[in-house]
Amino acid sequence: MHASPGGCDLTFSPREWLAGVRHTTQRVVALTRHVISDSALDPFPLRRALLGYGRRTFRSDLRAGATVAMIDIPQGMAYALIAGLPLHYGITCSAVAAIIGPLLASSRQTILGPTNATAFMVFSYFAAYPQLDRVSMMPLLVFMTAALLLAGAFLRVADLTQYISRTVIVAYVTGAALLITASQLPVLLGIPMEVINGGLQPAITLPGHVFRILRSLGSAEWLSIACAASTLSIYLFLKAWKPRWPVFAITLVSVSLLWWGLGGFGVEVTTFKDATFTWRELLPVFPDFVSADALTDSSRLFGLALALAFLTTMETSVMARTLAGRAGHRVDQNQDMLSLGAANLACAYLSGMPASCSLTRSALNYMSGARTAFASMWNGVFCLVGALTLGSAVGHIPRPALAALVACVAMSLLNRRQIRICMRATRSDAVVFLVTLTAACMLPLHVAIFLGVGLSVILYLRKAARPQLIEYEFNAEGNLAEAKRGARQHPSISIVHVEGELFFGAAELFRTQIQRTFADPNLRIVILRLKNARHLDATSVLALEELLRILRADGRHLIISGASKDVYRVLKNSGLVDVVGRENIFLASAANPNLSTRNALKRAQEILGIKDAEVRIYFDPSKQAQAT
Repeated sequence: MHASPGGCDLTFSPREWLAGVRHTTQRVVALTRHVISDSALDPFPLRRALLGYGRRTFRSDLRAGATVAMIDIPQGMAYALIAGLPLHYGITCSAVAAIIGPLLASSRQTILGPTNATAFMVFSYFAAYPQLDRVSMMPLLVFMTAALLLAGAFLRVADLTQYISRTVIVAYVTGAALLITASQLPVLLGIPMEVINGGLQPAITLPGHVFRILRSLGSAEWLSIACAASTLSIYLFLKAWKPRWPVFAITLVSVSLLWWGLGGFGVEVTTFKDATFTWRELLPVFPDFVSADALTDSSRLFGLALALAFLTTMETSVMARTLAGRAGHRVDQNQDMLSLGAANLACAYLSGMPASCSLTRSALNYMSGARTAFASMWNGVFCLVGALTLGSAVGHIPRPALAALVACVAMSLLNRRQIRICMRATRSDAVVFLVTLTAACMLPLHVAIFLGVGLSVILYLRKAARPQLIEYEFNAEGNLAEAKRGARQHPSISIVHVEGELFFGAAELFRTQIQRTFADPNLRIVILRLKNARHLDATSVLALEELLRILRADGRHLIISGASKDVYRVLKNSGLVDVVGRENIFLASAANPNLSTRNALKRAQEILGIKDAEVRIYFDPSKQAQAT
């Protein structure tokens, strides 16, 4: 045992060290068990789908999985291209996430995989830092995103999404649908992206993207337009004629066969000719935790991982609740967050892209008749098998046809009734909807969702932060009642009934109203009746303390009556009871609500040295001036 110059031991015996490690480990294990037990997460929710799983359900799930896989493979490749990653990253992400996610999910119809929003987010980040190698850093980024999602699920962070306005969700889905549709227009029109961008960086705003497309219409190819038009005609005809059929799959196969046959006559459109891969090419490098740059890369990617975790949670929550509402069942958002974290964890080792809930593929899965989460797993199997064995067949899918079908599915996410309700319900809802939608079209999607959530919270706080100060007096029956204006029988005492929230947003308005009350030079004492005041916090306590010191410097007094136990606890913990004086605080009585105010009135009479005081209730000089 050695000691420092100050006399403190700096080393420990092996036994003490092991005892300390054992104690720390036990506490960590106990805390982990406590968090897991409190999380109420189901380790295998898929067992519910197995109960009563019959042939008809199996056929519906198999058909839906096959239908979604036909769009999942080429769409995954497209999103990989958007993110600036190899094509097979999108395919493996689609397959792995679709297979692993349903094992822990509560939603029945959602499909996990690469999405437009996550691809755009990855692209926009690495475009700002061109010196970074996105391919080598991507597995670490996906691993960090998965870790944040798993930790958030056990801590039930997803419960906070219930406080996000539905207006924000509707606006976000609307903006995402418009962005997805606009992203398909160049392929649908047959205009190369090199022509649209003109050597510039890709446009990240919807107006900028649409403007470049309009400017490049002279380069459109009539074969691509004809292919898209024939696809839309077949899709809309089948949708109206046989809506219960797998319309998407039939349309895609029919158009592919049609244009494959026309290719024999020299009529060709762009296809996915490079869609074949080997097993070795499908596996990315594993996340790097041991190199010299691992800590630096983790610190650099943490902000992006946090934004991806938030965005993917939002996308999954939005789509899961939307489809659950249509299908008539409930979802557990924390359970879905757990499945999202598990899917991303698998993608960190078996793929190379962050996985989220796809709006278009989830909507298509629901429209195709999926009944359980097994439809997603079948989709993942078909994606993986199709990428390896049916690459030549996938290579014959016309790009304009797929773009037209993706646009149709995206536009199906637009709900005109919900949009009309959001625009007409209240002025605040209309503002939130328009701002969020505009931000989704003008800014990166993760910024738009943060902006929409922040604005909705601010507008709510603005509504909630308006405490009402009501004039009260004792009537002829001896009960407290709202006073009539203009009666000033005694100018020294005022009873102010406070109604509403007293959290930080209301603190300044609350103090201003009290100061306005004391504008009357004859007023010496105010009795604050806090019976219906709620959520007093540190900001309100500080404002009340500052006001109290100013009043006492002027020889005035403040008495509190009707304080609930919660309000008194805040006053006591903050030390304001000592500042106000325990003799000037009167707690609420459940048996007699007016008793505390009567006692406060007696205390006011005692301070003034009078025995019987006529009481003037809350005098606002500005309102009197307006009245006169």
